Amino acid sequence: MHLLLRFIVNAIVLWLIICFVPGFHNSAGASGFSAYPIGTIILLAVIFGLVNMLVGPILRLISLPLTWITHGLFTVVIDWALLALAVWITPNVKGDWLATLIGAVVLAIVGTLIATMWEPKASTA
Repeated sequence: MHLLLRFIVNAIVLWLIICFVPGFHNSAGASGFSAYPIGTIILLAVIFGLVNMLVGPILRLISLPLTWITHGLFTVVIDWALLALAVWITPNVKGDWLATLIGAVVLAIVGTLIATMWEPKASTA
């Protein structure tokens, strides 16, 4: 259930990102709410999840020393690369480098908020 809920939240956040962040457009050149059908959003969420699952751990392991030196700030660059790869793979979705960077920062913030909301609370007895 946790995985399905996280997928739905990521799909909604990705949809909001590509609708509101300037720099994203579909292959026909349109942008906004009507430019992206729900199938494209779901496909982008699935591809982003697969890229995050398959390529993400490898990039995080390779960049571990740099992430440690920058106190975790380099994870934004990794998230940026993963989102840019997912956007590049997904048909009908195109985004420039700044749009994918803003999207990666928004996804990192939302992911952090969700992780802290679902974190088990310590009981005070």
